[in-house]
Amino acid sequence: MSGRKKQDGQRLQWHPAFGAALRITFAEEIERKELELQEEYLLSKKPPQIDVLIIKKRKDALIRKTIGRIFRQHNIVEYKAPDDNLSVNDFYKVYGYACFYQSNTNRIREIEPTEITITFVCNRYPREMVKHLKEVRGMRAEQHYKGIYYLKGDAVPMQLLITHELTQEENYWLQNLRTNLKAGKEISSLITRYEPYRDSKDYAAVMDLITRANWKEMEVEEEMCDALRELFADELEREKEKARISGHAQGRAEGRAQGRAEGRAEGRAEGRAEGRAEGREEGRTEGRAEGHEEGRAEGLELAKRIFRLSSEGRSQEEIAEECGLPPEQVREILE
Repeated sequence: MSGRKKQDGQRLQWHPAFGAALRITFAEEIERKELELQEEYLLSKKPPQIDVLIIKKRKDALIRKTIGRIFRQHNIVEYKAPDDNLSVNDFYKVYGYACFYQSNTNRIREIEPTEITITFVCNRYPREMVKHLKEVRGMRAEQHYKGIYYLKGDAVPMQLLITHELTQEENYWLQNLRTNLKAGKEISSLITRYEPYRDSKDYAAVMDLITRANWKEMEVEEEMCDALRELFADELEREKEKARISGHAQGRAEGRAQGRAEGRAEGRAEGRAEGRAEGREEGRTEGRAEGHEEGRAEGLELAKRIFRLSSEGRSQEEIAEECGLPPEQVREILE
């Protein structure tokens, strides 16, 4: 028998024996509950997943955009939503991803360690993380361009992008991935820039998210552009239909009530008949108008709530339960 394989050709399983030997070695400490050993410990409940991997196809290619000037051949990007913070744990998670990405190959140094970079993207400057890197790892954050900070002091080139600080000239759509857009010039400019690219899937995806994240401010605009109306045509039509049904029901109820009141006042015979007729007609007219407006507002609020919960990663079943709706109705609105 060789040092690595049995005579029958099966590979020896060293790791279970190693774990057992460690338990023997630390038996007293384990007995005193000073140590705990967990073999084949799962690092994550789901497979590790890099947010974005950017691979430079030509090693000598010159990337002119300022956010890409740090890039080498393999570039790992971690993105945080506008309402999320970049933490110390996030730093070590992504740093670990970079190490695993380099080592998970068929050949030694198939990916050169010197050809890997890490980019962290968030909306707020992560002061606690930067403070930790300075105090514990001797690293420092240096601003090289507007909204772009290089994290110095490590073998792996790293940068930190603060989206709302980035220049609009190069990073307009990245800079607008936020929830605090203002009605008026800011949103008007956004709509104008989107209009020529309304047929692009990428532009539509970005605009869809920005619109949902800033729905109230979008509504303030007197007229939604044709491109946005087309993007949200199904949703607008559904809200219109909901408002019509709600307004019709409310109008009938108000009409009956008003008709009864006026009928009693004008008399049991002719007065009642005329009052009911006039009351129903007037009630329907006023009720439809008021109900339509009220129903539309309620429907829009409900739709916005559903879209907001969906953008937060909530499942359709969770949204349905929180909003008190059947899952089928939530699915219809999201689709």
